[in-house]
Amino acid sequence: MIQISNKGKVILAGAGPGDPDLISLKALKYLKIADVVLTDRLVSPVLVDEYARKDAEVIYVGKQCSKGIHTPQKDINELMLEFALMGKLVLRLKGGDVSLFSNVLDELNVLIENGIAYEIVPGVSAAFGAAAYTGIPLTAREHSRGVRFLTLYDLKNVTENQWKDWASTEDTLVFYMSGQRLNTLTEQLLNNGIEKQKGIAIVQQATTPDQKTTVFKFEELETKQLPEFEYVPTLLIIGNVVNLHQKFSWFTEKTRTESYFDNHKILFQNAI
Repeated sequence: MIQISNKGKVILAGAGPGDPDLISLKALKYLKIADVVLTDRLVSPVLVDEYARKDAEVIYVGKQCSKGIHTPQKDINELMLEFALMGKLVLRLKGGDVSLFSNVLDELNVLIENGIAYEIVPGVSAAFGAAAYTGIPLTAREHSRGVRFLTLYDLKNVTENQWKDWASTEDTLVFYMSGQRLNTLTEQLLNNGIEKQKGIAIVQQATTPDQKTTVFKFEELETKQLPEFEYVPTLLIIGNVVNLHQKFSWFTEKTRTESYFDNHKILFQNAI
């Protein structure tokens, strides 16, 4: 008779937006004891380098479709199951926060269907990291009383009414995974009457040594050219709060031509 080992456990944890110091103590605790680490592209490689167990199995399962780097979600799900069914403690380490614009739903469904124990550990999302490191509060009295987290990944499903709502709201708008849609976004908002004193911040590689922030008022877009989109993590912040950037910016940005993520020595060395 075949003896089946006890099932392990999967920890779904956010590692923060790039600065390795922004990981939570709880996620760091699991990183230090996990048997297997399945880590995303945007997780700081320093974390895995310095804190993962030396005998832990580290597998890079990142996605950057614009550069042809892609690990299918199906493969990630299978890896979680494979190691958990062997009785391992598996850390599924994600950039930013676990529950915001990630594939956590697919992973949770797989774990539930197979009776695998799991835990969810929140992380600092890219929006909060970018806001803090650019001195742009997402809400502020007399500037914005609300914030919306959005994406233009599926641009064709954005309705005319949605564009009008986005253009007229006083909420701060934060767009994830939308850098390639920057020109379309600004054109549509201008066409739908956005207040031209509102600002837009294009934040690339937030909280890393390569952070690059470009800020415009919408009125300036009639005479100035938007920055060329680079295939790096890009977050867009839109609203009156953006105009606070110049006053409260504290993080010194350096001019760099190479990407922190693309050039770190261990990135994708074990990629599937």
